[in-house]
Amino acid sequence: MGGGERAPALIGRTTELTALTGALDRAAAGTAGAVLVSGDAGVGKSHLVGALTRTARDRGCTVLVGQCAELGESMPYLPLSDALWGGSDDPALRAALDARPALRRLLPDGDGDGVPAGDLGQQRLFGAVLGLLGELGRDRPVLLVLEDLHWADRSTRHLLTFLSRVLERERVCLIGTYRSDDLHRRHPLRPVVAELLRLPEVTAVELPPFGRNETAAYLAAIDTDGAPPTAEEINRVHLRSEGNPFYAAELYAAARDGEELPAGLADLLLARVERLSEDAARVVRAASVAGHRVDDELVRRVSGLDEAAAGEALREIVSHRLLIPDGAQGYTFRHALLREAVYADLLPGERTRLHAGYAALLPAEPAAELAHHSLAAHDLPTAFAASVRAGREAERMGAPDEAHEHYGRALSLWHTVPDPEQAAGTDRLHIELAAVRSSGRSGEPRRAVSRLRRLIEEHDPSDVRMGVLLREHLAYYLGDSDQHEESTAVSLEAIAMLPADPPTRERASALATYARTMLYWERDPTLLAVAEEAVAAARASGSPDAEASGLVSLGIYRESREPDPGVRALFTRARDLAFDAGNYQVGLRAAFHLARSIFDRGDLAAATNAADDAVRFTLANGLDWSTYGATLRCLQFLVHYTAGDWDEAGRIAAGFPIQVVRPAEAQVSAYALFLEIAQGEDITERLRWLAPVWADDDFIAYVGRGLAAEHAAWQGDTGTALDHTAAILSTHPPYEPALIRIAATALWAQADRAVRARAAGDPEAAETAAETADVLLERARAAASMTPDGRPRAWLGLEGHAWLARAEAERARAHGENSPDLWRKTVEAFSYGFTYEVARSRWRLAESLAEQGSREEAVDEWRKALKEAESLGAAPLVQALNDLGSRARLLSSQQPASTTGGGLTAREREVLALVAEGRNNKEIAAALFISPKTASVHVSNILAKLDVTSRTQAAAKAHTEGLLKD
Repeated sequence: MGGGERAPALIGRTTELTALTGALDRAAAGTAGAVLVSGDAGVGKSHLVGALTRTARDRGCTVLVGQCAELGESMPYLPLSDALWGGSDDPALRAALDARPALRRLLPDGDGDGVPAGDLGQQRLFGAVLGLLGELGRDRPVLLVLEDLHWADRSTRHLLTFLSRVLERERVCLIGTYRSDDLHRRHPLRPVVAELLRLPEVTAVELPPFGRNETAAYLAAIDTDGAPPTAEEINRVHLRSEGNPFYAAELYAAARDGEELPAGLADLLLARVERLSEDAARVVRAASVAGHRVDDELVRRVSGLDEAAAGEALREIVSHRLLIPDGAQGYTFRHALLREAVYADLLPGERTRLHAGYAALLPAEPAAELAHHSLAAHDLPTAFAASVRAGREAERMGAPDEAHEHYGRALSLWHTVPDPEQAAGTDRLHIELAAVRSSGRSGEPRRAVSRLRRLIEEHDPSDVRMGVLLREHLAYYLGDSDQHEESTAVSLEAIAMLPADPPTRERASALATYARTMLYWERDPTLLAVAEEAVAAARASGSPDAEASGLVSLGIYRESREPDPGVRALFTRARDLAFDAGNYQVGLRAAFHLARSIFDRGDLAAATNAADDAVRFTLANGLDWSTYGATLRCLQFLVHYTAGDWDEAGRIAAGFPIQVVRPAEAQVSAYALFLEIAQGEDITERLRWLAPVWADDDFIAYVGRGLAAEHAAWQGDTGTALDHTAAILSTHPPYEPALIRIAATALWAQADRAVRARAAGDPEAAETAAETADVLLERARAAASMTPDGRPRAWLGLEGHAWLARAEAERARAHGENSPDLWRKTVEAFSYGFTYEVARSRWRLAESLAEQGSREEAVDEWRKALKEAESLGAAPLVQALNDLGSRARLLSSQQPASTTGGGLTAREREVLALVAEGRNNKEIAAALFISPKTASVHVSNILAKLDVTSRTQAAAKAHTEGLLKD
């Protein structure tokens, strides 16, 4: 893979490409315009414009592309000449050029008209260009692209200004690209850009750097031959490249080749520095040691220049856009890799001296910068003490990843400095525990487990209380890593090491962790006693976080045995205790179960508030990708989705990545499927990324495959639906309440199979489907009624009861007994607030009523379901309802006042007219100022009302029956 290769597909530039294609659309409609595309070198301007030119060619436009070159002012009109010569094979363009001698001289084979240009030569040429573009535009739209305008000659800049001002009704779209990082204060293009952007016909598109997910997709796209990039590679490349595609590709290629920084890229970046004066280069070298942000006073003092010389040097550096003013007293490098290249070019002794200079001038806090400079200056005692302080500072700031890094550095220096305990203010074991704590908070429990195993091996057994603490921590993180058997054993070992009296914080914590682990098994009858003992011991020993953990376990235990509304108070108390004690792991666990328990009881308004508050806390404290941080985001989405607030659910899901690497990313991505499937969106790309995770994560497989089964059922693909549900049912314990929904989805598919088999005259297939439905219903009943230890389940959430009702109704449908009573029970069960599922259940209720001849009631339920489905934008359900309305002739019972020919509303006639023109849903939405989802619903209604199955048939019927006439 070459470092400069481009991804074959356009990644992460949908908004920018939409802006460019919008300008092209306006030009095609007769409104000329110009767009200036800017961005750093390597950010993808050419790739974006390339996508636009391909689109334009596909639409039949005339496409002219010219490029400036780094030749100073020696080649006037170079991009125009390049564009005309590149398109001169087009007969229409060649004829237009032949009619304009002023332009022929721009071509390599042109001779012009022999007339000296004179004083009016430029105006003459400008007029010829304007006439040429206008003539070509009369035949078909013209796209003129002038690339790399930062290298444009003066005449080209004048031409750009002229065309931007005078193009008006010509069908011409002008695109100019330039490097924003090259436009230093005195660059000649800079005032031109400022002038052009004041014109109403000129717009700007600035390409931002890639986000992490876009970098991941880009690296995967450019490396088609080797293994896909790992999460570590993606993170490293993204951080170092700051999202610049060119730099990312170069770094990725270098990493795969075993290099640290590509020599070619370093040379490219250093070429700018080599053009500076000696003093300016000296300041840049000093600034490179400072890091990304450079303090004016510090860099002056470290560089060794006097104030006047340093000021002059900085002015030169800023004018060349190597450093950018940032605040009143500071600068930043234009790009981090520029700083890195300069830094890498320093001689070893020079680098050490500069770091030492910064370290000598920096205050003790913030400590991270002092630690960095001291370590690079080989001042190990100062680096060690500063690293410890930096770790503590990072913890206070809610930055666990950084805290772990600082503590790790301090531990690596422990044996290299004199009297480390005095310098650190604590012993080595407590620094190790701080590193463990940071690992857990950053969502890396396995890293914490590894460190704790080593600490237990090295620990002095005579210190019993510390031994208990280490084992309690290990048991906790083993539980987070799904190693429940070992977690149980280690917890019991820790509890046995200390007596119950007197109560100690360490034993209280061990009891709380043991109770937490016991919840996984649910079969130990002593769990209640253990949880209560943990709470009592924690209170007696003054351990609020252990008390909070015990309260959460106590609440979960009580909730599983009886419908106890008092658990809400337990979870609230636990959350507040843990957050006040600074234990965010336990606090978020309590916050999740608080919101979840309210949600399970059907109080959606209170659940919304609880989930929103918890997610706000995670975001404010940098915990959004922690174990419970990700789970809370999923719950927040699910509450809004359930309550029918799909606008807010969509806003939340917009932050869920599609290209996933880590389990937490896959988890939140899977939840987005709820809304995407219900609204009929394309889920192919999301499933492509999720599918590889299913084999290693049962929960993600449960969510993702369960929803993929529902999607297949909507498509009529019962085989795929049953494959997904069978995979889930075969890998989960039979008494999990979550399996009720999976069984209900499988029953939907089996009922559809039975109905089709009967319609096709295949009683054997119908009987097979019905028998399988019986088995699936038993699975649902078992999951609803029994706990994993074989006891009767005392309480089941409202949603669980609703899905069980759905399963009962689907089983009856599979047996040919589509019961309105069972579907009424399903509607009632979901009526605690699950808007979409109420509408979906009414669909089946209307169907069953129609089958029994209860037409009036069927119409009433059908209308209610259709109204709600249309309001939500639930396109598959709308289509199913319209299909039912057509088959059962329920549509004829609907007599809205505003209908016209064919039973269409005025709005539907507008949509039909656009369908007849061949427009897709997105184009219809744009024309009528509605959303694409609303357009999709209207189209579904039209197909049903006209009793046709395709847009083509709808258009034909509209013309033959005169439905489009006023």
